[in-house]
Amino acid sequence: MHRRALLAAPALAAPVVLTSPAQAQAPRIVTEEFMVPVGDGSPGIEIFVRNKRPESLTTFSPGRTLIMVHGATYPAHTAFDLPLGGLSWMDYIAGRGFDVWCLDIRGYGRSTRPPEMSQPPEANPPIVRGETALLDIAAVSAFVRNRRSIPKCIHLGYSWGTALMGRFAADNPSVVERLVLYAPVWLRQTPSLADPGGDLGAYRFVTQESARSRRGAGVPEAARAGLVPPGWFEHWAGVTWATDPEGQRRNPPALRAPNGSTADGREYWSAGRPFYDPAKITAPTLLVLGEWDQDTPPYMAQTLFPLLTASPGKRLVLLGEGTHGMWMERNRGALFQAVQVFLEESAA
Repeated sequence: MHRRALLAAPALAAPVVLTSPAQAQAPRIVTEEFMVPVGDGSPGIEIFVRNKRPESLTTFSPGRTLIMVHGATYPAHTAFDLPLGGLSWMDYIAGRGFDVWCLDIRGYGRSTRPPEMSQPPEANPPIVRGETALLDIAAVSAFVRNRRSIPKCIHLGYSWGTALMGRFAADNPSVVERLVLYAPVWLRQTPSLADPGGDLGAYRFVTQESARSRRGAGVPEAARAGLVPPGWFEHWAGVTWATDPEGQRRNPPALRAPNGSTADGREYWSAGRPFYDPAKITAPTLLVLGEWDQDTPPYMAQTLFPLLTASPGKRLVLLGEGTHGMWMERNRGALFQAVQVFLEESAA
């Protein structure tokens, strides 16, 4: 059961507030949703943001405020806040006393889709490049810091989001308390599973079948059947593809994903050119990934780690029996715990 109410938010659409009982013996979790405008000269662009926190949390601090951003294909809110087994990752973090936020970059999920996405993909070059996505992250980070009256907060990126959050932390060290790079992207020695080759249009169509077929990449045959508990993939796919009604009208239904990340991959990671300088990151940094990750294989994190020369207390955690999408797998608890230990070691 959910209780819905409207709250006022100056200069923003009124957020919807839902209060729901969390897990047994856990604090009640409050959820708010906002549409945050981006002042980058792109009229009408708004970023969908979701916040979860304990109902009792009324005083906020940099060490307990976290912003999460997604990867190249799927939005944040249907991954980080997907209740699998009755609990989402955001629930898990909020239940431990954190103020946790996630955002969908423009073109993804419930954020504004650029006008090019209403045209055939071949009509325009790849949209939502990294430089554009950084504007969305900067807008949301400023929104969170202003709303909570704090000077900085923790930033977490997943997959392509690690390139974005790494760059944001390198360019804005004064506003990043800690940095978590989950499945970190770095210079590529192997082909990208996300790059189909050929000419890139503004966006691409992704079917549920293609998403399912990639889930077993790199997993030993004996472990594939039990990697994802029954029904979890279908639940995620249902809510994720539903965020794109226009794509749903295709046969078969498809999710539209901007191609900017793929173009970035070709210009930077596959060309041996970093998108950011790790030596400029001054926040404590965690690199974490699964051993079976084929999208961002372990060699990437192992190469990146020693380049974080100014990151105090940096660490690299390689988790057994997990892939790129470990957050949706039977061993996701190991991922949650590894990140939580890093978040809590000096949380204030």
